[in-house]
Amino acid sequence: MKIAVAGATGSVGRHIVEMLKARGHDVVPMSRATGVDVVTGQGLAQALVGVEVVIDAATNPSPDQKSATDFFTTAARNLQEAGAKAGVKRIVVVSIIGIDKFKGGYNAAKVAHEKAMLAGPVPVQIVRAAQFHELVERMIEWGRQGDVAYLPRMRTQLVAARTVAEKLADVATHPSPNGGVVEVAGPRPESMVDAAQRLSAKRHDGLRIEAASNPDDADQALYEAGALLPGPNAILGGPTFQEWLDATVPGGRPR
Repeated sequence: MKIAVAGATGSVGRHIVEMLKARGHDVVPMSRATGVDVVTGQGLAQALVGVEVVIDAATNPSPDQKSATDFFTTAARNLQEAGAKAGVKRIVVVSIIGIDKFKGGYNAAKVAHEKAMLAGPVPVQIVRAAQFHELVERMIEWGRQGDVAYLPRMRTQLVAARTVAEKLADVATHPSPNGGVVEVAGPRPESMVDAAQRLSAKRHDGLRIEAASNPDDADQALYEAGALLPGPNAILGGPTFQEWLDATVPGGRPR
C-alpha cells in the first residue's frame, strides 16, 4: 500500500514512517524537509500521486490558539482538496483525547482541525491520543521563566509517541469497519507537574518546577479534573512515563 505521512519528521511521524516501511509499505514522507508544505500546498499534489491513505501527523509548534487553528484548518483543507484530486481513499488524523470539552487554547485548535477534516470529501478516521511523554520537555520550555518553570495542574495518561504511531499505522492499513474515534493512552494517569519534576531531576538541570493555575483560563478546572484522561474503551500501551524516562534520559537531554 502507498501511504503518505504528513509531519513525517515529527515526534510521531518519524516512527510512523519507520513502522510502515518495516511492514513493507510504500511510504511517502511529507514535510518541509522533503519539499512538501501542507500549509502552502507546495509539493503536495506531486507527493500524493498514487497514494491510497494519508496519515496526518503534522503539528504546529506554537501553543497559541489562533496560530495553531490557522495551521490546522489550512493544512486540513489542503490535504482534503489535494487528496480528493489524487484519488486518496482515506485520511487518518491524529488528535487529542478529551478536546471537545475545552473552549480555548491548543485543544480548541485541534477541535477546529477535526471539523475541517471531517468537512472534506475524503473519508476520515480520527485517532485521539493522550499527551506524549515527549511533550513534557516542551511544556517545561513554554513555562520557563529563568530558573523556574511553571506548568498547569494537569491530569493526563502520558503515552509514548511510538505507541501512538503504532496504532496510527494499524488504522491506516486495517481500518475499522465501524469508523468512529479511536483513543490511545498510556498505562496509567500521571500529573504533568510531577512528570516535569522527574524529568528535570533526571537531567540535573537545576530547574525548579512549580504548579500554576491561571484564573483567566476557563478550562483550568477541566485540566485538574481529568478531562484529558481516556475513556473506558481506549487502547492502553506502555511504556509508563518513568520507564520511558529511564530508557531515554540517562542524565542528559531526551532523544
